[in-house]
Amino acid sequence: MSIENKLVLEVVRVTEQAALAASRLSGKGDKHAVDEAGTEAMRRQLNQMEIDGTVVIGEGEMDEAPMLFIGEKLGKGGVAVDIAVDPVEGTNITAKGLPNSVTVIAISERGGLFHAPDMYMEKLVVGPSTKGKVSLDWPVDANLKAIAGSLGREVADLLIVVLDRERHRPLIKEIREAGARVKLIGDGDVIAALAVAVRGTGVHAVMGSGGAPEGVLAAAALKCLGGEIQARFLPSDEEELRRLRAMGGDENKTYTTEELAPGEQLVFSATGITDGDILQGVRFFGGGARTHTIAMGNSNRVVRFIDTIHLMESGARVVIRV
Repeated sequence: MSIENKLVLEVVRVTEQAALAASRLSGKGDKHAVDEAGTEAMRRQLNQMEIDGTVVIGEGEMDEAPMLFIGEKLGKGGVAVDIAVDPVEGTNITAKGLPNSVTVIAISERGGLFHAPDMYMEKLVVGPSTKGKVSLDWPVDANLKAIAGSLGREVADLLIVVLDRERHRPLIKEIREAGARVKLIGDGDVIAALAVAVRGTGVHAVMGSGGAPEGVLAAAALKCLGGEIQARFLPSDEEELRRLRAMGGDENKTYTTEELAPGEQLVFSATGITDGDILQGVRFFGGGARTHTIAMGNSNRVVRFIDTIHLMESGARVVIRV
């Protein structure tokens, strides 16, 4: 049995449990408590799985526990896998009760996910129709024209997602001067990348810099969805440059989707914590809760939207109106 067939529903349980735990703290203003709750729930669920798992994309080094640290071993033993996690993408927005926070995981065969250091990465994300028609080396307006042409639209029709950061002010100005619209987000470039590749969201690209670990998670999802990410590491000092090179990275190279997520057996899952563009957030009711998840695999080309009812107390019942 392939990793995808064996683990796809298992990884859904992982993100569901992390979302349930983190959502209990949504809107309470404590981002550290949100992150800890999601992390511990994710670790607990992963340790119940029949895997020999190694975290290759996590939230820091071993001395930063309780985070899921790079190199941490998880599972009860079994199939050897690499694991990339973001137990709460958007700790700040979860703490504030704002939209588009999710919990995310990707699992592959050993060597199937790039071991990216925790630093910034310049990114360009497009959907399946635009794959192979843009370049991170091109000017912003040239990429916008290519995106519009591939979609049969005008540049003025495009909506581009950019993280709302001071460093992106020149980029935002360029996008607007070219005629496109900008959607600013506080956090969450993995779910933004998903929105680009899923039809009906009204989002056409993600531009700008963000975390390299999130870039690998986005690459795993985009590979399953047929979209594309192009990315370049942006080490901020000599120490980050040393770490990048020690992990086999090249600061001058533009990385492709296939290079960031080379695995053939890829499984990806994201569960909403708060309501967003693709996923609904956790909804609690008397004795239980309801979660909404997107899950997918690379080789089987199946994308699932999973609506789950969790009955947590004895005697709890729910009636769903169709």
